[in-house]
Amino acid sequence: MTEKVEIVGLEDVRQVVDRFYEKVRNDVLLSDIFNAVIQNQWPTHLEKMYRFWQTVLLEEHTYYGSPFAPHVKLPVDALHFERWKALFFETVDERFIGEKAVEAKYRAAKMAEMFQLKIDHTRNK
Repeated sequence: MTEKVEIVGLEDVRQVVDRFYEKVRNDVLLSDIFNAVIQNQWPTHLEKMYRFWQTVLLEEHTYYGSPFAPHVKLPVDALHFERWKALFFETVDERFIGEKAVEAKYRAAKMAEMFQLKIDHTRNK
């Protein structure tokens, strides 16, 4: 069993992102949605996610963009967001402990909540 460590640098962020999206790409509920949208652009998407989480967790500002915009028209609902969160939490908990691990899960949960509310609002206009 691998010893759990704290998230301290970009390599740790890469481990979280790579393992998480590996799970997403193989998940019964999420894989079709993500693979349909991202198609063969996974390396580009992962690079963007490294920068996003590097900015959020490490306060190294390398991500510039609007994270919600690409998600607004996805065919997702509460069940999809719950599964996304479960996979993210599982991924963080497999290898990491400490303040940044807790923060990563907190921010992921808040982001999922906000995205779901905004998507629901957009659909119900």
